[in-house]
Amino acid sequence: QVQLVESGGGLVQAGGSLRLSCAASGRTFSSYTMGWLRQAPGKDLEWVAGIGSGSGSETYTDSVKGRFTISRDNAKSALYLQMNSLKPEDTAVYYCALGATRGRGTQVTVSS
Repeated sequence: QVQLVESGGGLVQAGGSLRLSCAASGRTFSSYTMGWLRQAPGKDLEWVAGIGSGSGSETYTDSVKGRFTISRDNAKSALYLQMNSLKPEDTAVYYCALGATRGRGTQVTVSS
């Protein structure tokens, strides 16, 4: 069974940057597509970005395109999300995901 642990969240002013990390264990990390999800207060869970297992092709939801970058380090079983030009509407709990499995999340708060 895979375990996912997110880190790197925090409080940042609008326009700032954060880098989220996800440490994975318990499964051959490199074989799987990985992703980031987020849930804002009072809203549904939202898919944010994904990265393929092979070529590492990246996909993003429209609201973060050009601002967020997903990447992975298969040697370290690590997933990252570089978030730039943050906006208050990016405030949410961010989750690392592999299939139906999520970590416990890390809080990102963007102040205006």
